[in-house]
Amino acid sequence: MSGNLPVQSVTADYAQRVADDLSANRSEQERVRSELARLQDELVRLEDSEQVLTKMQEVLGGTPKQATKQRKSSKVASVPAARGSNRKKAAGKAAAAGRKAPKKARSPKKAGEPTWLELTTAYLGGQSEPRSAAEVAASLTETHPERTVQVTVVRNSLEQGVAQGLLERSKQGRSVFYSPAAPASAPSGS
Repeated sequence: MSGNLPVQSVTADYAQRVADDLSANRSEQERVRSELARLQDELVRLEDSEQVLTKMQEVLGGTPKQATKQRKSSKVASVPAARGSNRKKAAGKAAAAGRKAPKKARSPKKAGEPTWLELTTAYLGGQSEPRSAAEVAASLTETHPERTVQVTVVRNSLEQGVAQGLLERSKQGRSVFYSPAAPASAPSGS
C-alpha cells in the first residue's frame, strides 16, 4: 500500500492544480468578456460621436464626405475567434462582420437617443420572463426601425448590464437568457 500512496498524492495534486487553473481561466474569460463589452459599447459611442462631428463639419464647410467614407471603409476590426465548440460559429460571424464592415450603413445616434444598454434594460424591465439576446434584438428592431440593430451589439449591451448589476444572466442548456436584476434587498445572515 505504501507504493500507491505517492502516486495517489501526485494525482490528487495535479487534479487540484488543473481544477484551480480551470477556475482561474473561467474567471479571466468572464473578466475579458466584460471588458470587451465595455470597449465595444465605448467604440459605438465614439463612432456615433464621429458621425455627428463629421456632419457638423460638413455643414460648416469642412472636409468632403468622400474622404470620411474612405477612411471609415478602411477600418476593419479583427477579433480572435472563440475556442471550443463555438470556434466555427464565432469565426463565421467575424468573417461576416469583416465583409459587411465597409458597407455598414449605420443610422447616426442623435443626441438624446437612448444607448443600447438603456434600450435593452428598458425592454427586459417590461418582460415577465427572461429573453435571449436574439429575442431582445428582434424586439428592438421592431420598436426602433430607425436604428440598425445587430445581435452582437445587443448581446454586448446585455453583458454590460450584467457586469453593472442591472441584469442577470441565466443558462438553460447552451442557451443564455437575460432578465432584470432583482432589486437589492437587505442582506440575509446565513
